[in-house]
Amino acid sequence: MTSDAPRPLWTGRVLAVVGIVLMAFSLRSAVASLSPLYDHIAEDFAVPAAVAGLIGTVPPLCFAVFGLLASGLERRFGLERTTIAALLLATAGLVARALAADAVGLLLGSALVFAGVGVGNVLLPALVKKHFPDRIGLMTTVYSTMMAVSTFTPPLIAVPVADAAGWRTSLGLWAVFALAGMVPWLLLSIRSRAAAADVDIEAVDTRVFGRMWRLPTPWALAVTFFVSSTIAYTCFAWLPTILVDTAGVSPQAAGVLLSLFALIGLPASLVVPSLVARRGVVMPLFAIASGAGVIGVAGLLLIPSTVTWLWVALLGTAPLLFPIVLTLVGLRTRRHDATVALSSFVQSLGYGATMLMPFGIGLLHDATDSWTGALVILGAVALLALPAGLVIARRRAVEQEWEARHGRW
Repeated sequence: MTSDAPRPLWTGRVLAVVGIVLMAFSLRSAVASLSPLYDHIAEDFAVPAAVAGLIGTVPPLCFAVFGLLASGLERRFGLERTTIAALLLATAGLVARALAADAVGLLLGSALVFAGVGVGNVLLPALVKKHFPDRIGLMTTVYSTMMAVSTFTPPLIAVPVADAAGWRTSLGLWAVFALAGMVPWLLLSIRSRAAAADVDIEAVDTRVFGRMWRLPTPWALAVTFFVSSTIAYTCFAWLPTILVDTAGVSPQAAGVLLSLFALIGLPASLVVPSLVARRGVVMPLFAIASGAGVIGVAGLLLIPSTVTWLWVALLGTAPLLFPIVLTLVGLRTRRHDATVALSSFVQSLGYGATMLMPFGIGLLHDATDSWTGALVILGAVALLALPAGLVIARRRAVEQEWEARHGRW
């Protein structure tokens, strides 16, 4: 953890602020801009359901694999240079996707996008830790809010842009933001090419990532990330169908309720990082997220057609664990290299486990012809946050944990 005294946000850090904002916007808009355009793309070439399904399920896999690689890449090339590479990869994928001649090209372009995003996801908390150790809560609020906004924006404008200028323009538009996001980090990388940057890279301990496996806080954060991601990805995949089948709502109403589920994350991203960073509120937020998730599941199980919107809103409260994890990754480390290692560990394990859940829940429904088992699983997953929260609530950096258990860091 850090005790850095706050200093003016903009003093000497304008490039870092702009870079973090643009990067956060690019990471989510790159992912959310494709699915609304399948009908338009189908006018030029067929997109088989299998390919569309693969594009929809590959992100957690790419996030896990490339998130795992991010720590080693940062150690080898430095934080800013790895950030540039991640944004360059995402930009190349966005352009390739816009120029795709067939479904395979669309898939390969998307894979490039998700690879860049997987690395970028890990680096964002480390960028905040390095450039804003005195304002982790504020900057986490800024970038998590930007990520929430950029999740909503593409679906709103993708189709109108495609209607006016074609689907290729609509897809390629988002490459502009990823390309612009590289500029601040290029300038910072040039500025830091002096000895200070070289010393910082050389000082990184190659054993840092390996130590995460032997400490309780990284595992507790990984479990928390798994809980948040599982509920979010499963609901985005299956909640409309669950609501149509169990609550008897129309498909249109189910879509609106899914938007409500997603919208709940916006106020959480505005409030939660400050509560965690400034006031040290951790366990109460875990209790709220877990309890709301369990109650929402119970409502959908027992009285799904009564105040359905309330059960959906409560279920949408559980992913407030996401900004908690993003904030604590910075607060539970002393140095930015430990932040990279912790972020890589948490996100790669969390996404790696998450990628199995939507698929598994779909198989369970097919086997039982019921959503009861799936909802019970979601309720059980929500409960996992409570023991994880008890571990995380202890205000100890991972370096302190290591020193208490194994001696010098």
